[in-house]
Amino acid sequence: MLNNARSLGKENKTLLLTAVGVAGTVTTGVLSFRAGYKASEIVDEEAQAFFAEHPDHDVVDFDMKTKIQLVWAQLIPPVGVGAFTIAAIIAAHRIDANKAAALAAAYGVSERALTEYKAKVVEKLGERKEGAIRDEIAQDRLQKDPVENRQVIIAGSGEVLCYDNISGRYFQSSMEELKQAENQVNYELVHHNECSLSFFYDKIGLPATRHSNEVGWNSNNLLELNLSTQMSTDNRPCIVVDFVVGPITGYGNLY
Repeated sequence: MLNNARSLGKENKTLLLTAVGVAGTVTTGVLSFRAGYKASEIVDEEAQAFFAEHPDHDVVDFDMKTKIQLVWAQLIPPVGVGAFTIAAIIAAHRIDANKAAALAAAYGVSERALTEYKAKVVEKLGERKEGAIRDEIAQDRLQKDPVENRQVIIAGSGEVLCYDNISGRYFQSSMEELKQAENQVNYELVHHNECSLSFFYDKIGLPATRHSNEVGWNSNNLLELNLSTQMSTDNRPCIVVDFVVGPITGYGNLY
């Protein structure tokens, strides 16, 4: 049971630390209210004692140092819990940042390996056979993701069925609109050095996804669409939209 608890704790560090942060925030608020109420009572009692000893005084004005000396013990719980809460939030952020860095590194390694593999396939088989293999893969993806089970997004003014290979979404567009979007992305790359996948989606009429803002292209690699015309599971011509060089994380880091 102890080993299982340790394993569960390691796998869910971020979740547990976030829960601690939320609970700590609420607890700090409650303890601060109680400490303030208790401190007010202590100061009032001290004032009453002062008036009892000095009946000729109508007003008592404790300086900050005196007040702290009177109520410092009441401040320990909220300050302590608040400090613990801040530490938990910072730790959760660091773990998330480390995970994101590790995922980005793994993605970069996979991307380089895939690029090298594609280049070697073209070198060994030639462009025609490599293109035929890509077409077969595109057709397999359509078969595994039937259009009958998916919503077709009405995007742009085209009426040709299309399939976005990255997000797995069917939509309606046209070859002309896709090429126009490619040119608009490359215009951004030439003039602004970077462009996100969300920008491309916007130009073809697709909503952005949770991850499309995190990946994109830069001026080191202009966008080149890889369009393959296949048959959907309902026997309609379908343009499978892919990229010769896919979008990457950290696309804004040119140097």
